[in-house]
This record gives sequence, C-alpha cells and structure tokens, in this order.
Amino acid sequence: MLSYLLRRLGFLLVSLALASVVLFLLLRTLPGDPANALTSVGATPEQIEAARQAIGTDKPVPEQFVHWLSQLATGDLGTSFVSSLPVAPEVTARLDVTLPLTGAAFLLAVVIAVPAGFLAAYRSRTWYGAALSAVSQLGIAVPVFWLGMILVAVFALNLGWLPAGGFPQDGWADPGAAFEALVLPVITVALVMSASLIRYVRSATLDVLGSDYLRTARALGSSFGRAMWRHGLRNASVPVISVLGMELASTLLGAVVVESVFALPGLGSLLATGIAQHDYPVIQGVLFVSTLAVLLIGFAADLVQRLIDPRLRGRLSGGAR
Repeated sequence: MLSYLLRRLGFLLVSLALASVVLFLLLRTLPGDPANALTSVGATPEQIEAARQAIGTDKPVPEQFVHWLSQLATGDLGTSFVSSLPVAPEVTARLDVTLPLTGAAFLLAVVIAVPAGFLAAYRSRTWYGAALSAVSQLGIAVPVFWLGMILVAVFALNLGWLPAGGFPQDGWADPGAAFEALVLPVITVALVMSASLIRYVRSATLDVLGSDYLRTARALGSSFGRAMWRHGLRNASVPVISVLGMELASTLLGAVVVESVFALPGLGSLLATGIAQHDYPVIQGVLFVSTLAVLLIGFAADLVQRLIDPRLRGRLSGGAR
C-alpha cells in the first residue's frame, strides 16, 4: 500500500505540474492585453508599456513562468494586476462560500440518489421504478442555470420563502443568514447531480441483483437485506465511488454557473471577474486551486476503491511483489 501511495502521489504531482504549464501557456495565448485594464481609455503606447512593466508582462514568457513557479513553491499565488492584493487570501476567502456549497450539494445528492437508484433497480419492472429512471433521464438534460432560475422564481419571487441570491456581507458570522442564502443553490446543484448519480446507482445495483454470489447467498438461507448488506453493498459501491469522485469534481468546477445565477461571492465569481479584467494571477490562482482539488478528489476516490474492493487490493499486492 505504501508503494502504491507513493506512485499515486508522484502521478498527482506530475499531473499538477503539467496542468500548471498548460494553464500558464493557454492564458498567454488568449486575446487581450492585461495592461489595457490598468490604463484609461485613450492611453498612449508609453502608458501601456509602463503598465506592462509594472505587472511584469513585458518580460519573456519563460521568465514569467519561472517566476510564477517560484511563487507557487512558497504557497504564493501571486498578486492581482488590478487590485494589487495577494491572490491567495482572496481565494481562501472565496472558498468559505464555494466549499460549503459544493459539500452540502454533494451530500444531499448522495442522500437522494442512493435510495432512489436502488429503488429504481429493485423495482425496475414497476411503474414507479420506471418513473424514477425517466425522471433521472430528464434531470440530466436540465441545465443547472435554468433549474436555478426556476427555483428562484418559485421559492424566492412568488412564495418569498428564501432569498433570491446574494450572501451576507459578514459571511458566516451570522450562520442562519449564510445557511439561508445557500439553500436554493445547494438544492439546484444537488438535483442536477442526483439525476446523473441515480443512473449509475441503478446500473450498479442491477449488476449486483443479477450476480451469482447474491443468488448463492440467498440459496444458503440469507435474507435479501442481509445478502445485500454483506455481499452486494460493497460490490455495488466500487463503481459508484469513482462516479461520485467525478461528480464532486465537476460540481466544484461548475460553481461559476451556480454562483453567477445566485450572485454568490465564491470561486466562480472571482474567476469570472478575473477573466473579464484579464487578471492573470487571479485566473491562475483560481484554476490552480481547482485543479489541485480535482486531482485530490480523484486520488481519494481511487484510494477508497482499493480499500473497499479486495480484488483491487490483490492486484495492488501482486504488483508490489
């Protein structure tokens, strides 16, 4: 296991390094000059060149990249071109919104999808089993921003039960107000995510229900519930865990859409502002943190799969010898 962890950590570091190179180079190929955002309309070429020198974009790209890597090595994400403030504290402050939103939506989606997916498989020949499958298919086709606007129209504008958007100025100093602001965004993300998860849970459960080992356990006298708990649950969870990791990662990356709909000051809105202002350090900081989070989620999902599935542990042991 230690050998496997070291290999996976090495792969994670290499992936992060490659992602950093691609991220840095792609930003430099985008149209637009960051210096234009720092100068007024009608600025002279001399003023624009002075702005480039002030933010360091006049230097060769390799030199800029080495400087950025040296900053990353110390945990420094750079300084914003526009605000002249460090990017790292700003990203950390925005995570106070993005992480609770993503985590709560993920947990709610799992709570919805696991029993619904199991029921859709176990009662696949009934009308409500078919209805659950149909609803999940429909949910996959619904854009998250459209669902968010529908929920705002119903529960915020018409019924007045919840705020339509925004977040308290003092953040989590007032937990009640902060929680209330996240209710609709969390439900929006969870409903879209659970629609996809129901399909995977249903598919994994159908595989288990048709397996020989489950029939053998039932033939030896185990009840259906006991056989599923002892033999089916672990086997069904292995493919689902991989999907859960991908869904969690995609939810984190897709926060820009949800946060835009609900005017939340999270990573998504920070990224949108950075792109509009050609603020390279802000864009790089947000995308680097997001990439790191995605890689860590994938690493954790892979590790949990190997801890649960004896076949993968056996493969791992065989490869270590």
